[in-house]
Amino acid sequence: MFTLLVMTMVIVFLIIFGSLFSLALKASWGIVKIAFSLLALPLVLIGMVMSGFALLLLPGLLILVLLLIFGLVL
Repeated sequence: MFTLLVMTMVIVFLIIFGSLFSLALKASWGIVKIAFSLLALPLVLIGMVMSGFALLLLPGLLILVLLLIFGLVL
């Protein structure tokens, strides 16, 4: 009789706290998505823009450095 009561209590415990656990997982996933979209995504986009500018400016900087070097040598 005691084991039947304990098993019933365990099943009720798992039903109640299992649903709460799934709700907590859904809420934390929502918080992670919001934090990623507000914090990480802009940093990634800024990094992509800066690397694009670096790729555009690198040939011009190399030409400028070469002109300065050869201008000082000559």
